[in-house]
Amino acid sequence: MTLLKSLCLGAVALGALALSNGAADAGATLDRITQKKEMVVATAANWPPQSFMNKDNQLDGFDVEVAKEIAKRLGATARFITPEWGIITAGNWNGRWDISVGSMTPTTGRTRVLDFPAIYYYTPYVFAVHKTSKLDSRAALTGKTIGVEGGTTSEDYINGKLKIDAVGVPEFTADVKPGTVKTYGDSVGPLDDLRLGDGVRVDAIVSALPTVEAAVKRGYPIRAINDKPAYHEPLAIAIDKGDAELNAKLTEIVAALKADGTLKSLSEKWYGMDYTVAK
Repeated sequence: MTLLKSLCLGAVALGALALSNGAADAGATLDRITQKKEMVVATAANWPPQSFMNKDNQLDGFDVEVAKEIAKRLGATARFITPEWGIITAGNWNGRWDISVGSMTPTTGRTRVLDFPAIYYYTPYVFAVHKTSKLDSRAALTGKTIGVEGGTTSEDYINGKLKIDAVGVPEFTADVKPGTVKTYGDSVGPLDDLRLGDGVRVDAIVSALPTVEAAVKRGYPIRAINDKPAYHEPLAIAIDKGDAELNAKLTEIVAALKADGTLKSLSEKWYGMDYTVAK
């Protein structure tokens, strides 16, 4: 047998072994969840009203309750961890957690490393300014300092790079050309800088409308500008790439949550309206 032939046969054998191991691993996450009766969920710790620490020092919010419902329908309880957002979106989780229920948008880049079994709601993103600002349209924001949470669709949007892989999402245009973009490690950072005053650190921010409204309720002196939303974001649950069995089961569960009204009820509880359909 020639050396070349031997190497080729070895490569074929390794390929077959890899396929065999892949088949053996298929469904491993779902099996682990059902056997341990625990679903480990990655989400944010400081993103109200989606997920935040409540007065009892427990994670609470829309995403948290959605995750608990998913876990319940898998016969499990949800255990939450809060890794950095960029680590979650990078994929290759290696079993550190089972699922992300963190209002993630299935962008083109993310679909290369993650699977998105189901979109569970849609939310409008808006520009917000200090309540004393005279800025009242997107056209007035060109050349201004804009704050966004880093590693999110708001950063992609303000930099003109946002692409969303989802059906039924209203079209949008990145028509604001900022002078400076300031990024923050979480969704509260832009709000905190904006509340300091008009133009003190930022002139405006891009954030989810429910997040802006929640900040206003907490006394932040800010307002959404009087213009249409910058874009509508489809939010999906996410899993690591390539787990067909878990993907199918989660698709089924989210469909049931929509059909029986559970998702609508949770949306109305946390947002005051039904965000589970694109509008």
